[in-house]
Amino acid sequence: MHSTLRIATFNIHKGVTSFNARLVLHEQRELIRRMQADIVFLQEVRGEHARHRHLFNGSQPEYLADTIWQDFAYGKNAVYPAGHHGNALLSKYPIVKWENEDISAHASEQRGMLHCEIAVPGWGQNLHCVCVHLGLFARWRRRQLFALRERIESLVPHDAPLIIAGDFNDWRMRAGHILADSLQLKEVFEHVRGKPARSFPSLLPMFRLDRIYARGFYIQHAQIHGGPAFARVSDHAALSAVMMRL
Repeated sequence: MHSTLRIATFNIHKGVTSFNARLVLHEQRELIRRMQADIVFLQEVRGEHARHRHLFNGSQPEYLADTIWQDFAYGKNAVYPAGHHGNALLSKYPIVKWENEDISAHASEQRGMLHCEIAVPGWGQNLHCVCVHLGLFARWRRRQLFALRERIESLVPHDAPLIIAGDFNDWRMRAGHILADSLQLKEVFEHVRGKPARSFPSLLPMFRLDRIYARGFYIQHAQIHGGPAFARVSDHAALSAVMMRL
């Protein structure tokens, strides 16, 4: 039985540097690999882009998964003439079911939540993973969080292991109680260190935008992956956690 699970979350900024100056997907793949996660939650992943199509094999999720993660899922959210982007999940274990739900709160900002069920060997129940990237305005985030809570309450058994991770854009730190109070989730950095992680901007993180919420696990370790290496490829630091199944 695989009782210990390593997970990570990272907003990859569509695989390019700020102002779309340079494609950095190759460097991002190496940094993601170094975190040695079993499951990776990714935001702002391009499923297709006309200008970059010839620079690597397959879609961005496929390229990032490569030979390390045997399975991946991609949820298309924002669509534009050159292509589209959304959330993605890479997994070393089989993704047996997935769905991308549109939670856009305004026509100007397309958002979704990618819900995957993963069959971890030896576990009696599937692991539920939800990758999110919430809106820029508080009232939009609130609507999206209630939609997330409604989905969990209706589709995830109360005793099933659950991880919700991604970019919450919640710099005022008001999201936690909506998830923790009603869904019995704990934010891993808050549990280990007392507060969610500072993850933005990646060179010198000040704002606590990215989160990992979990249910049904003992949190062993939580780490922020920032500094110059990550600042060169994204405006967000990456987060990782090591958790043991209860």
